[in-house]
Amino acid sequence: MENNNKRGGWPITFIVKSTLWVGLIVSFPVMEDAYKKSTYLSQMGYALNTFLTASILLSVGRFILIALYNRRSAQHSVRGNFVLGINRVTVVLNAVFGIISLMIAFGINPKDFVTSMTIVAMAIAVTFREYITNMISGLILMFSDQFSVGDRIKVGEYNGKIVDITLANIVVKNDDDDIVLIPNNAAFTEKVVNKSVHQSNKLTVRFELPLQSAVFLEQLEADLKKLLKNHPEVSWNNEVMLKVIDIGKDYVKYKIEFIAINSTNKLHRQLENEVLVEVLKYQRNRV
Repeated sequence: MENNNKRGGWPITFIVKSTLWVGLIVSFPVMEDAYKKSTYLSQMGYALNTFLTASILLSVGRFILIALYNRRSAQHSVRGNFVLGINRVTVVLNAVFGIISLMIAFGINPKDFVTSMTIVAMAIAVTFREYITNMISGLILMFSDQFSVGDRIKVGEYNGKIVDITLANIVVKNDDDDIVLIPNNAAFTEKVVNKSVHQSNKLTVRFELPLQSAVFLEQLEADLKKLLKNHPEVSWNNEVMLKVIDIGKDYVKYKIEFIAINSTNKLHRQLENEVLVEVLKYQRNRV
C-alpha cells in the first residue's frame, strides 16, 4: 500500500469500489421496481452511490495530484510531505462522505441535520478544540516544507528522526529507538530545530566514561586524534580537541568535534561509530 501511495498507483480498494459502483449503477434500471417498492432499499442504494461516487472521485483526484507531484520531484529537488498530506486529506474527506451516506441511509437529510445541530456542533468544537487545532496544524505541516519524514529535528527537550506525521502528532524516533509523539501544535509553539535542512560537514560525537577514566584523558585524546588524522573521510585540522561537557557523581561526559569531507548522514553515522568503537577499545584497556 505504501508503494502505491508513493508512486500514485491504483490500490486494490479502488478497483473494488469501482466494481461495486458499476454494479450499483446497473442495478438502478434493472431493479427499478424493487427500489420504488422499498423505501429502505432506495435509501441504502442512494447512500451507497453517494459514498462510492465521492470516494472514486477522491481517488482519481489523489492519483492525478500525486502523479503530477512525482513528475515534478523527478525534475526538481523538492522537499515536504505532499503525498502524505494528500493521503490524510483523502481519508478525512472519505470519512465525511461516509457519515453523510449513513445519514442518507437512515433517511436523515444531511443539510437539515447540520442546521439543527449547529449549537451541538459548537459545543463539540469547543470540547475537541485541542484535537481540531492539532489536526489543522498537522495538515499545515504536511503541505509545507518545514519538515519531511526522515528529517532529524529537535522540539523542546525531544530530538530524533521523523518517522511519520499524523493528524494529531509528529512521530519521532529518538537515539534510543523510543517512539516519541509530539503534538503538532508544538511545531508552532515551541522552538524547533530542523537539523536536516542545512546539513553541515561538522560532526560532534558525544559519549560518557566512568569518573576514574578522567585521569587518562590525554591518552584518549591522542588515540582519537590518531584515528581521525589518518582517516580518508575526515578533513583534518589541528584544532580538534576532546572536551569535557559535564561531570557527574561517577561519570564524565565528553565530546569531540571534527570536519567530515561531506555532510551525508551515512558518512556521519559511520564516523561516529568508528569514534565510539575507539572509545570502547580505550575503556577496555583501562579495565
